[in-house]
Amino acid sequence: MKKQTANQITEGVIWKQLLLFFFPILFGTFFQQLYNTADAVIVGNFVGKEALAAVGGPAATLINLLVGFFVGLSSGATVIISQFYGAKNNADVKKAVHTSIALSLAGGAIIMILGLIFSGAALQLMNTPDDIMKLSLTYMRIYFLGVIPSLIYNMGSGILRAAGDAKRPLYFLIISCFINIILDIFFVVVLKLGVAGVAIATTLSQVASAVMVLAALMRTTDSYKLYIREIRFAPAILKHIIRIGLPAGLQSTMYSVSNLIIQASINAFGTDTIAAWTAYGKVDGIFWMIMGAYGVAITTFAGQNFGAGKYDRIHKSVKVCLGMAAFTSVLLSAVVLLGGRIFFRLFTSDDSVIDIGLHMMAVISPSYITYICIEILGGTARGCGDSIIPMLLTCFGICVLRVIWILVIVPLRPDVSTVAFSYPLTWTVTSVMFIIYYLRGNWLKRRRGLQ
Repeated sequence: MKKQTANQITEGVIWKQLLLFFFPILFGTFFQQLYNTADAVIVGNFVGKEALAAVGGPAATLINLLVGFFVGLSSGATVIISQFYGAKNNADVKKAVHTSIALSLAGGAIIMILGLIFSGAALQLMNTPDDIMKLSLTYMRIYFLGVIPSLIYNMGSGILRAAGDAKRPLYFLIISCFINIILDIFFVVVLKLGVAGVAIATTLSQVASAVMVLAALMRTTDSYKLYIREIRFAPAILKHIIRIGLPAGLQSTMYSVSNLIIQASINAFGTDTIAAWTAYGKVDGIFWMIMGAYGVAITTFAGQNFGAGKYDRIHKSVKVCLGMAAFTSVLLSAVVLLGGRIFFRLFTSDDSVIDIGLHMMAVISPSYITYICIEILGGTARGCGDSIIPMLLTCFGICVLRVIWILVIVPLRPDVSTVAFSYPLTWTVTSVMFIIYYLRGNWLKRRRGLQ
């Protein structure tokens, strides 16, 4: 997209521009979910519930711990670029783009090494059942070998969205999604490679998405054009990226640590429960992909308007986005609950697994609306450069409280529903804190200063 798109974000009708930006992100996250769900569907139906548990259980949680930290860190780059772009500061946009790509290369190398070295020990610490240990380790090691292209795509698509281009990341993701599905079928169904086949397919499709996003950045004529020879760290820009992105990265890590503890608690109930939790996670992903799209949209929207000095427009956009998110969450609760058994049948025909999954769903899904303030208000503050307080609120309200619940309450009532209740409880508490934080208005006091 050209600069006209950025002007529309700062000048157009708010609800229209939010939707125009939201839907490409939504479809992108839908295909990201389809991307991940295809792995689960294919291994669940053609390999077995052990493979389903291995791909989506402890292995996925550990991968999210490392990759999620970097994605959170890279959000600092998206915020900085959107602010520079909204302020029409082309020189700093260029520096931020090349620093961001350098960060993805360095971060990817570190994550790959950590993942390859510590995967086995981490799985053991999580009480991973013996019948899925070897499968989980195989999946993780192959995944981490291909993690650098994944981070390049995430950073590159973040750069495009920061400049107002939400369409091309969508197109690239659709293409890589279909590549992944085709390769899944080939490696798993035809070649019978099982979990290893799924991991190889994922890695190759991530390479394809990275190549496409790099080509888009190199071919553009806009200020965010990428020059391979100029990929290096600009210390001042890197400092700003870390200042905004590090709290988000730490927040993601805290999320992942709390999820690791939850996953370890789930693991204690056996393979059927792990498989049910994995399948429900894919169904639940419908909600997360939509809320994530709202979050990215409002962060970029707030960032560009913050850079342009249009603070009243930020407040108006928050009200509009909260209304859309509230309507969507209520609708999704109804759809997920009514279609629960049908959704689970996509992953497994095991009645025990399905019954456990439906039990989880009945506890978590009705409370989706309690989460929306965390995503929308937190995203708005980060778009304006205030990321420390949202990180602290989220870490305490969701992560710390959730860990306390798992370690103290679950042993008193060791049941899957007790574990599942940690989600609506912590969402509600954290949303109340975010509402108070937003109404106080301290998040907007930086007033365009990047120092």
